[in-house]
Amino acid sequence: MNDTNIGFIGLGNVGSKVANNIIKNGYRLYVHDLDEKSSYSLVSKGAIYCKSIDKLIQNVSVLITCLPSPKSVKNVILKSLPNITNEHLWIEMSTTDEQDMRLLSKLVLNKKAEVLEAPITGGQHRAESGNISILVGGSKESFKRSFPILSCLGHQILHCGEIGKASTLKVVTNYLASINLLALGEALMVCKKYGIDLKTAFEGIKISSGNSFVHETESQVILNGSYDVGFTMDLVCKDIGLFDKLTKKYNIPAEISSLMIDIFERGRLQLGDRALSTSIVKILEDKCKEDLRAEGFPSFLEDKNQKQEAKEVII
Repeated sequence: MNDTNIGFIGLGNVGSKVANNIIKNGYRLYVHDLDEKSSYSLVSKGAIYCKSIDKLIQNVSVLITCLPSPKSVKNVILKSLPNITNEHLWIEMSTTDEQDMRLLSKLVLNKKAEVLEAPITGGQHRAESGNISILVGGSKESFKRSFPILSCLGHQILHCGEIGKASTLKVVTNYLASINLLALGEALMVCKKYGIDLKTAFEGIKISSGNSFVHETESQVILNGSYDVGFTMDLVCKDIGLFDKLTKKYNIPAEISSLMIDIFERGRLQLGDRALSTSIVKILEDKCKEDLRAEGFPSFLEDKNQKQEAKEVII
């Protein structure tokens, strides 16, 4: 099927950047968000804002959702169902609940439409450049249909199996990133208290066995003091909550998960839902009466690489 008209619902920090890459690649884009103002930049580039989900669905063959919570995803799909036909492909790009995803996918598949989950991972700076990684769950046929679109949005694209597996793997990766964030805050504080220059500490960790994607990205905005990763406390609490739900489902005695939920929930209560997730380290700074600042680090993350050719990660 020649999918030229794409609908995109959810124009938050990441969604707006993903949608922009669809526009850049010549697709006709229809957008919807509860906050119409979030669509203005895209509309100025040629996107068409739809005031209702019904109108959007009727004009597209591919529907992409990128929303902040499983509840939001469920609400959108239930509203979309009456207008979904056998020509539609729904691509869900949020970090969502695997159980909800499987239930919603059945409703869409019962309409003879196609479904893929395709959560993205790698930070909003890579979502903007089109070099984000994409984890995909669903049939191989739907994956093949979606690949030209996904190729505009990401660099490394991995088909994980049936619906539910990509969502679960995304929750796992966000859990690991959140653990790393907490550990890095404590590690940098030890360096500060000991008197190690924090720029030296950053480079030492970067070239060591302790290095990670989170260190190379989020540590920079912590050391700058902006904490700006475009990801908020309510979202990190949602994601680690989804991981904890899985540990309970499979009776895994996950002590770290429970402790991390407690730390982030206390941070959320203190700082607010929309506080930046990396500001959890600010709480540690305040308790230690130290700041983790160093010269030469950016206030926001930017992927300066050109868009890399998309490739399927072959296992």
